[in-house]
Amino acid sequence: MITKLLELDALYTERLRVAEKPGLLRNLAILFAHSGDSWFWLSGLILLWWLGDNFWKQRALAMGFSILVTAVLVMIIKFTVRRRRPAGEWGDIYRKTDPHSFPSGHAARASMLAVVGLGLGPGWFGLLLLIWAPLVTLARVAMGVHYLSDVIAGFIFGAGMGLLLLAVIPRLTFLF
Repeated sequence: MITKLLELDALYTERLRVAEKPGLLRNLAILFAHSGDSWFWLSGLILLWWLGDNFWKQRALAMGFSILVTAVLVMIIKFTVRRRRPAGEWGDIYRKTDPHSFPSGHAARASMLAVVGLGLGPGWFGLLLLIWAPLVTLARVAMGVHYLSDVIAGFIFGAGMGLLLLAVIPRLTFLF
């Protein structure tokens, strides 16, 4: 049963892959695959905290905290499971710094940010993140750095983390 599931996972992963196919779809996949990078988000949130009013400062702190907590838990799972990334050329930095693919940290981060963004508001911000999150998730498969099951598991894990963090964030008043 597990063997059949892994075969199906590899088959659908390969069907979604565009890493070796030049064109607009590949370029969009590269953009979305990188847009979920933690350094990108943390840099943006630091800038938002620095330039924003109190409303945005609180969201920047909450989201930064959420990214860090989610990243630690994802890394614990990755180093426990130790599933190798799919073979490929694109994403060399990911392959060197984090050779494990399950679960996808980008998918977890994207769905967690969407849930937290929806919960904290404003509505337009949460909706924007809700549209963005699945695009990041699919882009990671399209660029060949994750199997489909990696991003599905990451997305579900991240959504759960988002709900958990929304319950915890109001209790962390010392941070905000």
